Parts: sequence; C-alpha cells; structure tokens
Amino acid sequence: MSAPTIETTFSFAGRTVRRLGYGAMQLAGPGVFGPPRDRQAAVNVLREAIAAGVNHIDTSDFYGPHVTNQIIREALHPYPESLLIVTKVGAVRGNDGAWLKAHEPEDLRRAVHDNLRNLGLDVLDVVNLRLMFDTHGPAEGSIEAQMTALAQLRQDGLVRHIGISNATPTQIEQAQSIAPIVCVQNHYNLMHRHDDALIDRLAGQGVAYVPYFPLGGFSPIQSAALSEIAAKLGATPMQTALAWLLHRAPNILLIPGTSSVEHLRENLRAGALQLSEETLAELESIGQPAPGV
Repeated sequence: MSAPTIETTFSFAGRTVRRLGYGAMQLAGPGVFGPPRDRQAAVNVLREAIAAGVNHIDTSDFYGPHVTNQIIREALHPYPESLLIVTKVGAVRGNDGAWLKAHEPEDLRRAVHDNLRNLGLDVLDVVNLRLMFDTHGPAEGSIEAQMTALAQLRQDGLVRHIGISNATPTQIEQAQSIAPIVCVQNHYNLMHRHDDALIDRLAGQGVAYVPYFPLGGFSPIQSAALSEIAAKLGATPMQTALAWLLHRAPNILLIPGTSSVEHLRENLRAGALQLSEETLAELESIGQPAPGV
C-alpha cells in the first residue's frame, strides 16, 4: 500500500513551523537539575538543530533551573527570525530537585520575567501553563486565576500567545473561555492514547497538540513489537514512534529531546520516514486507542 501524504509544516502562533522541533529539557544535568556534564556539547546540539532547519524549540526556566534557557541564549542569541521559542511556567524546583507547584499569579509573573531574562528576550512567543494538580498526569482543578494572570501578562505585552500543559479537556475548555489557546502539551504516544478525541477536536480548531514521552509507557511486549516493525522499515523504534505521531494528525508537533548531535540527527530523520497504510495498521494493532475511537 502507498504511504499517506503528510504535511511537514503547521501554522503555529502566527508562524509556519516545521512539525519536527526540539525539546531542550535534556540540556540540563541529570534529572533535569543543575548544569550539564558538557556545556559545549549542549551548545553544539542547539546550533546543529538550527542548522538542520528546526524552527521550534520547547524549553522552560525550571529546567535546571535557569540552566537550559541560559544555554539556549549562549548558543543562539541573537535568535533567527524564523525561530519560535515556547516555554512553560507553573512549577519551580526544590533544593533537592523536586518539581513543585507554583500556580499563584505572582509565581507565574515571576516565572515569565525569569524566562525573559535568561532567554534574553523582551517578549515570549508562547508560554504554556504547566498544570501541577498532579505531577504524574492531568487532574481536575479550576485554572481561572492562573489563566487570568497569563491573559494579563499577554495584555501587558510580555507574552504573545498562551498554551496549556498536563491538562484535562475540561481545563482546556476553561482556558479557552478566558484567552485564546494556541497549543496543548500532554503525554501522548502510540500506547498512551487517552487524548485521541481531544487531538481531533483541536485539529478542527487549528490548535497545535504537542505530545511528550513519545516512547513512554510501553510494555516489554509492545516495545518488542515496535522494534520488529522498526527493523522492517530500517529505522529505530524512536524514529518509528515519531513518524507514527506525524501521521496521526496534522496538528501534532514533535519536540524530541537529546543532548547528542548524533541522536538529534537520528530523530530528525523520522520526518522522512514514510509509513504505508499497511504499516500504520500494524502499528495501530499494538497501540491502545482510547475507548470509542
């Protein structure tokens, strides 16, 4: 069977971005805490990403904390006009590296200013509100105060666009009732498909969906099945998982992260991996579609 045609770009936050971007989380030290073992290697990865055509970088000032944004500034400032930098607020790090909730309006304003300072920017392109009602996954809770605070920061000219992360469909609807939302960033992959219906609804609205953990939550049997399919394609399991996500919906934007130039190049080659209808069906058979999908 022939391979379905997929779009390589998406209109996001007023820009045209390549659907394969880069997530900067792994540029910090172990556990996303402290400095990297090799700062120059981290700088090199960022410069290689830009040279390869990446124009969407995902980051946060609580990576490190501060470390990742400072490395981005060192490597890329002044930034290419085509580059869209997306950051997150809503958490801080404890002295032991713990991920702590920071949802108060003053927390969010402080975080926006931290991102501006460490990235060397006057305004942030996109700020995602990272919800922390449960650090392990979405959990219900009103976000009116948080969204109102971010909407005010947008009105103040410090933020151009707002997104939301680790959110339930109810919270996304609440956010959209307060301010325009340009992206949703949640855990989603071939095996973890609770957001299937949400992705399709957002696609109809022209809202980007940015999944994280493209290989997270696979059982040993599922991993073995994915590896077998990848081997037949002459690809790695990660490349195959990323390619499936690109085929899944046109509004899915990918942000695989790495601290290795070689691994970065490997991830980006997933964009050229063509999956036939037969291969897609084979992958679907080992995945877990959401009920009713």
